[in-house]
Amino acid sequence: MTDPLWQILWHMVPLSLASFGGGPAIIAGLDVMVRQNGWIAPQDFLHLFAISRAAPGPGTTLATLIGWRLAGWTGATLASLAIYLPSSLVCYLVYRATSRHRDRKWHRAMREGLAPVGTGLVISGSIALIQISGNGWAGPAISVGAFLIFQGLPRIPAVLVLMAGGAASLLLAALS
Repeated sequence: MTDPLWQILWHMVPLSLASFGGGPAIIAGLDVMVRQNGWIAPQDFLHLFAISRAAPGPGTTLATLIGWRLAGWTGATLASLAIYLPSSLVCYLVYRATSRHRDRKWHRAMREGLAPVGTGLVISGSIALIQISGNGWAGPAISVGAFLIFQGLPRIPAVLVLMAGGAASLLLAALS
């Protein structure tokens, strides 16, 4: 299976089906996929991640950018379809099958039971990004600092926290 288009399909469709929690939930899966297959360098992955977060739209744009990097516009289109279509279809089918049972206990338990799954996937994606960054203690320290700011002072605009994290990262890079 050397054709990049088949590889994109082979790896992105399962990620789509396991993407409880949205875009951040698949970061760890994308990272593992990229590293195991040697598709792009870790720093390039971080750059694509940064672009996907800065661009408007869903976090799963990272999959589109990886597809583009592997196979141009065809790869980007295929990666987008592979990441959005399967999970969208499953969501639609589950909604159709369960919407009339919204008031039942099992339905509420199912909804509430999926929340920790999404949270765990988002945390694993964050850990993967910190590991890739290779900044030693600086990456985790900046991440924990941003988390604490968002928890303690939720009204601070995210842009200010991002700017502070970027400034701290630049300062640490200049000092080392």
